[in-house]
Amino acid sequence: MVLTCPVARGRTTSHQEGPGHSRRNLLRAGALVALGGTAVPLTGCDLFDRHDPSPPPDPLEPLAAESAALEARHRAALAASPDLAGRLTPIADAHRAHAEELRRVIGRPAPGGSPAASPTPAGTDPAGLLAGLRTAEQQGRENAAKACAAAPAERAALLGSIAAARATHVEALK
Repeated sequence: MVLTCPVARGRTTSHQEGPGHSRRNLLRAGALVALGGTAVPLTGCDLFDRHDPSPPPDPLEPLAAESAALEARHRAALAASPDLAGRLTPIADAHRAHAEELRRVIGRPAPGGSPAASPTPAGTDPAGLLAGLRTAEQQGRENAAKACAAAPAERAALLGSIAAARATHVEALK
């Protein structure tokens, strides 16, 4: 590009030569002219927007939330019937480990607040508590198996081990 008008160089331009044009202003004007009418339509396409859209939700988010909810449900059953601690504490700990590992794989921390646990059966009847937990574990096992089948190879091993652990939990709760 050849500039044929006087160009100001910093603050050394004398006022007698006229106002002059800064090189930066000329380059900006040249860029706008080069873009012509394309700059206006592009602004409607969010090309020049500075906000970063949030990443799409990870397919493992529901499984991580379910692991946290299962842990909370087991902890609630423990509070309702402390004599089940020997059976339920290892299962609750496993669900916590699963939720933490899924969050690590997802790369995002757990959402704020406590997980929404499924309602625990009223009362402290151990048989009723175990039946409700067994049903929740069976549903969790099915969800983990479906996620494993749909997951890419690098995630399938983790999801397969979670599905196997949940199948073991169902048996431990009988």
